[in-house]
Amino acid sequence: MSDDIRILVIDDDNSGREALSLLLQSVGYSVVSAANGEDALEIISQEQFQIIVSDLFLPDKSGFDILQSVRKVSSATEVIVVTGHASAQTAVRAMKEGAFDYITKPIDFDELKIVVAKALEKQKLLSENVYLRKQLQGRFDFSNIIGSSPAMEFVFERMRRIVKTDSTVLITGESGTGKELVARALHYNGNRKDKPFIAVNCGAIPESLLESELFGHVKGAFTGAISDKAGKFEAANHGTIFLDEIGTMPLHLQTKLLRVLQEQEVERVGSNKPVKLHVRVISATNIDLEMKVNQAEFREDLFYRLNVIPLHLPPLRERQQDIMPLAGYFLEKYCKLMGRTMMSVNKQALEVLERYSWPGNVRELENLIERIIALTDGTVITSNDLPAGFLRDKRSSVGVRIDLNEKGVDLVATLGEIERTLISQALKLTGGNRAKASTLLGINRTTMVEKIKRLKLEA
Repeated sequence: MSDDIRILVIDDDNSGREALSLLLQSVGYSVVSAANGEDALEIISQEQFQIIVSDLFLPDKSGFDILQSVRKVSSATEVIVVTGHASAQTAVRAMKEGAFDYITKPIDFDELKIVVAKALEKQKLLSENVYLRKQLQGRFDFSNIIGSSPAMEFVFERMRRIVKTDSTVLITGESGTGKELVARALHYNGNRKDKPFIAVNCGAIPESLLESELFGHVKGAFTGAISDKAGKFEAANHGTIFLDEIGTMPLHLQTKLLRVLQEQEVERVGSNKPVKLHVRVISATNIDLEMKVNQAEFREDLFYRLNVIPLHLPPLRERQQDIMPLAGYFLEKYCKLMGRTMMSVNKQALEVLERYSWPGNVRELENLIERIIALTDGTVITSNDLPAGFLRDKRSSVGVRIDLNEKGVDLVATLGEIERTLISQALKLTGGNRAKASTLLGINRTTMVEKIKRLKLEA
């Protein structure tokens, strides 16, 4: 225990009040006492207490008056009501008025210690819950989704329009584009932010278990169902359920999901008793659901029910200008986590990153930055620190279109200019490293050196 836990004891019985105060002090609490309701209310208006232990019947006020006043001043303070005139009616009323618990006289001090400890544990859990929710809301604030490209500005604008609604949203985009991050941002910035957010990866749960995971089951519904279990939809009630990889859901479960969405109720496996729901559904997929509909692999009616508001996340290769700020964000994050001095990316390495095709999108960029920080000694990331595959990536080459007309073209000169351009770019991308430049162009180093000399290029 610690004397930073403050308890107010209110009792008109002087000897009882003093004895209780001394006992609470003996286990480490800081105790203040009051002999009547007026004094108690004056103290409450000026000081903060974690716990108030109040006699229910005082000469000038009742314990119910104390309860009502405390609720107005400090909703976090727990009130334990004590009386020598116990009855079921007064106990029920005290609890309805917001008392944490009810103890009868003569007070069993061991019982009181347990009740006080439980009240403090409740406060701790509530405090941690509030803190975590604030952390989550901060973490998933729109401003923490990085992107200033036109494609992302469109995404942000649509998110701002739908965040305060309960409309069903279908988020599409390649793997690693941040679909769950967007789903969480919609939840934690919306009207349901204080309610549960339940994420379900439909593709990661075996088909035989998915129905029970989503909708729950009753005891005896199948082998191993030894007790009733609520599903993810019930867990998300009044909040948001995020169905990731929705395109992998088998057809027979799609039918049941459609009914849940239409009726806003769920039946556990093995039960015919519906449970009413009020859940916002956000789903996500990295496959073309319309194509699956055309192939009769996804229900058309379910697709339209899920796709009320479509939200497409562009791949990283289509938002090139976001690569630098994203890399900077991940550098700061992992340098801090690993206790490293802040690192930077030089111009040549950044150009390689911006030309890379990023098949794994933002997730791939994050993993790359984390790996480089863990394995690199310096404070500046150069092209030499990047995997060889980045230098060979097809998007690092230049597409050239030449239209032949009636005037013809000087083929030798044109090819020479293309060669000069490609070699210059390869040298630039690799920071003048001839070996890496030759790998980038698919030629050996000797040939590269000869071409540099012939074309009189600076290496």
